[in-house]
Amino acid sequence: MKRALLFLLRSAYNLFELLLLSFIVLAFYIGFVINISIPAPKDMTALELERTEIGPKQYRIGNNWAVLNDHKVWEIYVQGDAFERGAIYGKLIKEPVQLQEKFFVDQIEKIVPSSFYRFFLKVLIGYFNRDMDEYIPLEYQEEIYGVSFAFDDAYDYIAPKYYRILNYHAAHDIGHALKDYNMVGCTSFSLRNEFSSDSALLVARNFDFYVGDEFAGEKTLTFIEPDSGYNFASYSWAGFMGVVSGMNETGLCVTINAAKSDLPELTKTPISLLTREILQYASTIEEALEIAKKRETFVSETIMVTSAKDNRTALIEKSPQSVALYESENGKVLCTNHYQSDQFSKTESNKSNIENSDSKYRYDRLNELIGAQNAHDANSVVAILRNQQGKQNENLGMGNPKAINQLIAHHGIVFRPQEKQLWISTGPYQIGEFICYDLDEVFGNADTRNLSDQIYVDSLTIPADPFLATAEYKQFEYFKSVKKKLFDRFALNIPYELTNSEREKFISSNPESYITYMTLGQYYQALENFDEAKKQYQKALTKNVASKDEGNKIRTLIAECNE
Repeated sequence: MKRALLFLLRSAYNLFELLLLSFIVLAFYIGFVINISIPAPKDMTALELERTEIGPKQYRIGNNWAVLNDHKVWEIYVQGDAFERGAIYGKLIKEPVQLQEKFFVDQIEKIVPSSFYRFFLKVLIGYFNRDMDEYIPLEYQEEIYGVSFAFDDAYDYIAPKYYRILNYHAAHDIGHALKDYNMVGCTSFSLRNEFSSDSALLVARNFDFYVGDEFAGEKTLTFIEPDSGYNFASYSWAGFMGVVSGMNETGLCVTINAAKSDLPELTKTPISLLTREILQYASTIEEALEIAKKRETFVSETIMVTSAKDNRTALIEKSPQSVALYESENGKVLCTNHYQSDQFSKTESNKSNIENSDSKYRYDRLNELIGAQNAHDANSVVAILRNQQGKQNENLGMGNPKAINQLIAHHGIVFRPQEKQLWISTGPYQIGEFICYDLDEVFGNADTRNLSDQIYVDSLTIPADPFLATAEYKQFEYFKSVKKKLFDRFALNIPYELTNSEREKFISSNPESYITYMTLGQYYQALENFDEAKKQYQKALTKNVASKDEGNKIRTLIAECNE
């Protein structure tokens, strides 16, 4: 089962394996059915409500509203019971919800162009997630069911809307499971006492979950006032009701970082819905830990929990089998993509992760940047999130996974829990302006908000990274566009011919990155120009390669050329 799913997700197109896999999947299809039950909320009258357009990209349903602000971020406020919240949320931002699904499905169809092959992928994932509802609280099932009515009929051929959105909430976990297969990781940290300019808690993170530029284009900052639990804010994307970065009204903050996982065999609770439950129902680290203990997850993850009540930060390190709590002995807690607790740090998989991935390097670089000045404020931690250099400021080239800023982040975010303030990045990546929201102000005035008034605190805006206005940034955008065409050629066989002059321009756009030469090597290898491919691979190895795993991958590609 595990090998079959891995094969599908990595899109290996060997005909014999495809036929064998087809037989296995067909057996699953005949022998099992998806038995996810559809919720039956007591009151579904919210479906009868209609939004009122107050102004351009400004909508209201009763006390609920959605506004696309001047930074192209959707601000959404919903209240009520679970189904009501979901249904109203979907009605308020129906277009972005449908657009996000389009971007997601388009990406899948590009990577897996065969409709025959996608059918078996759909059936196998359906089998894998067949019992997902057993691991999701009924409240969130009903909320997601409410949102599902906003999804587009055009994709009903994939699965009914409710099934689709449940599976989308597990996509993040699959992506993190694929960390072992060169998916990138996130960076988070918390400072207080002597490390913070006012001694108060200060939390920052980069969320490096990348599904293409289009997917990251329209971000959503959602303010939820539920009928039970705490009010909270969550920063993510349209149609996603889980939490990857958020803060509640008590000053409890959560962020998530992937850890080394085996590919899951059966579904459990998606990590983002566990994090959502913590954010909605916990105000202390102990309460968060108790919630984490009672939920089964199918990937390994670190949940950074900061509590204003406790005045401290801890890492809840969770695997499918157990959970541990890690706390630092000083005023800083750092988190990349390896475990630090006594329970997990000495395991073979964690030691292998530290040795072979870029996680430890980013951890050390983070420590170095924090120690570069006496104490930090919101501005200086944003500068850390944007840093592209390696240890001792070495040049890694742009987009290197060793960097804190890999130029792929869906978002960056900063919290001041005691002040109930959060700064969110605006595009692109985390190098646009960071705008600040005061949670007490937002929820205190949510019912009566004039939708034409901005609700972020303009005086606390952190300016865009100067890098955004440089020639280097323009070069990176060019580099990224050509890299995408090269990838499409060698991975998806989409026609593209690189001339010698274009090759030199591509190299000069990011000359210190090993990725530049590795990508060229893969392009030439696909053309069976093995001598040129080896030349590019060998050049890649002279640069600062992200990890031992990446270095070994390049050496394997050279060996393939020699054969």
